[in-house]
Amino acid sequence: MILPSQIIEPDELEKHLDDPDTVIVDLCKPKQYAQAHVPGARFVSYGDITRIERPVAGLLPGAAGFSALVSSLGIAADRTVVAYDDEGGGCAARFIWTLHVFGHEKTALLNGGLHSWANESHPLTIEVPAPAGSDYMLNNTGRYTAERDYILSRLGDDHTALLDARSLVEYTGEKKFAERGGHIPGAKHYEWTDAMDRNRNLRMLPAEQIQSKLDDLGITREKEIIVYCQTHHRSAYSWLMLRVLGYEDVKGYPGSWSDWGNCADTPVET
Repeated sequence: MILPSQIIEPDELEKHLDDPDTVIVDLCKPKQYAQAHVPGARFVSYGDITRIERPVAGLLPGAAGFSALVSSLGIAADRTVVAYDDEGGGCAARFIWTLHVFGHEKTALLNGGLHSWANESHPLTIEVPAPAGSDYMLNNTGRYTAERDYILSRLGDDHTALLDARSLVEYTGEKKFAERGGHIPGAKHYEWTDAMDRNRNLRMLPAEQIQSKLDDLGITREKEIIVYCQTHHRSAYSWLMLRVLGYEDVKGYPGSWSDWGNCADTPVET
């Protein structure tokens, strides 16, 4: 059995491919899953774990639909979910974050995802596992989330720090994907991919290297940290990164800038 942790290496996961208490979930692109995936991995489309209310995207799914999806994967309360994707971890982290929001915290991210798995000669298959099932009912606990009004109430609070995981041009407002550009006042910029080691198949960088940068930004452990990007896809990886580093009070902003930047009266900095 895999002991619940935030992150797992390919060598360790390979030892547990036949573990009935482990559910492996693939959030790669459908074409990639069809071509090759981790043996036993069950495919999930990213669009099935988020909800859109235009112009806001990246909202949480409803409890009934998410419970049905999770049950169809064979996930149950006593099983550990290992998720991965082919982009470094954003999609997989969003699935893990959603599981945590809905009360299932036995999860792990495959470090480096399909990149580390395939490039380091771990087994791949095109076989689709037999259908699984459970009767796992989940409800949104409200944990690990921060909505717009909550963030507005925390602006200027010394005990709360905001982390913007988007690109620098989005952060400055030079490039925008909402009615307005810029960032939430006081937010610090740390692009999500800056935490990835491109020389080690997109694994997360060593903890001390990431922590040094976060300390410089004032993103310290004793604070409440709220992460966001455009839709809380990229920042879901940032949420997981902070959890790996031992941060306890970390929240994600569903909708993120697609919500904040499309609201006429929210304060914005550039």
